[in-house]
Amino acid sequence: MAVERRKDNKNRVLKDGEYQRANGTFEYKWRDKRGKRHSIYAKTLEELRNKEADVLKDVLDGIRADKKDFTINDLYKLWIQLKRGLKDNTLQNYKYMYTQFVESEFGNTKIVDLKRTDVRAFYNLLLDERKLKISTIDSIHTVLHQVLEIGVEDEYLRYNPSDNALKELKRAHNNDSEKRKALTVSEQELFESFLRKQGQYNRWYPIFIILLWTGMRVGEITGLRWCDIDLEDETISVNHTLVYYSRGKAEGCSFAINTPKTEAGKRIIPMVPKVKEAFLLERQYQEECDLKCNAVVDGYTDFIFINRFGGVQHQGTLNKALRRIIRDCNYEVLDHSKQNVITLPRFSNHSLRHTFTTRMCEAGVNIKAMQDILGHADAEITMNIYAEATKDFKRTELINFEDYFNEQKTVQVKII
Repeated sequence: MAVERRKDNKNRVLKDGEYQRANGTFEYKWRDKRGKRHSIYAKTLEELRNKEADVLKDVLDGIRADKKDFTINDLYKLWIQLKRGLKDNTLQNYKYMYTQFVESEFGNTKIVDLKRTDVRAFYNLLLDERKLKISTIDSIHTVLHQVLEIGVEDEYLRYNPSDNALKELKRAHNNDSEKRKALTVSEQELFESFLRKQGQYNRWYPIFIILLWTGMRVGEITGLRWCDIDLEDETISVNHTLVYYSRGKAEGCSFAINTPKTEAGKRIIPMVPKVKEAFLLERQYQEECDLKCNAVVDGYTDFIFINRFGGVQHQGTLNKALRRIIRDCNYEVLDHSKQNVITLPRFSNHSLRHTFTTRMCEAGVNIKAMQDILGHADAEITMNIYAEATKDFKRTELINFEDYFNEQKTVQVKII
């Protein structure tokens, strides 16, 4: 016996799950793979069936049916619950970036409406209207991409709409990477000689010289303890880093000790004579001024570089000192010179690490040795720096060659 199919008021046969409601509108009901019931509604049967096609596509692709009211902020809450394996300061930084720049506006976007162009437009807004740096947007992208990836893994999204968004932004703005410029040899010599002079900035000579001649990260050197160096064997053991970050509104900002992110970060760095001398000068200064370390951070103490109160050095303090040093060094140069003088560009603590790497490249140091000294887990990072440094070095060498060639031509003309 044939089963009579349901029909609408126009005598059209309705498919399984389709219903015409009392008010003339249409409804489609179905269960997802978890057994949960869902419904969609439409004014016409044609509109309903278009929506059914989208539902079927989602079902075939394994996309969850309860995504309709799910927002990016909902995914963020899910990500916070699931994220494991991050150092606390890294997680707090991710939280800050998200709540500061994403949560209030873009975070309310429903993921059912989210497209690649929306992420691209959001990044352009941050860059063009809010005037954020590419490096800041890079940090925002790091956490947003992870949040949206949770949506893919939990079947709310078919794909991650932030894939390649940052790369496209950099290309569109002709900014593939914000390369840190190393100091030239002349700039480095000027910087060192200015610090070496007796005066208000001589106090900073040891820490900046060690940064400049070891390539250590600033958190590694501010966290360095006397027991981490061997003045007889002339080696430095890098096994931890000092960080300063917000632990949340309740606890505020404080210092903490982190282990290196990778095993490559743990390393032994040989001391060149200038570095050993700098350590000895620091020890001598502290003995003369009766300075002692009274800071204890996560059980670590006896830090080498301390402030006048015996506390650990803050990275921000070092950068502020650098700005004053650069300013006053340049004033001194300009006051005593007339033209064609070398002055210091604006640079940061990390620029000294880049400068050290560049000097190693120019000296022809083996790339594997460079990777070990710098603590790079990925050789590609070292190779990228090497390629950039040698490109600049070769350009300089050719300019010197051209100058030499022109000088020889001048000499020959005079002889003739």
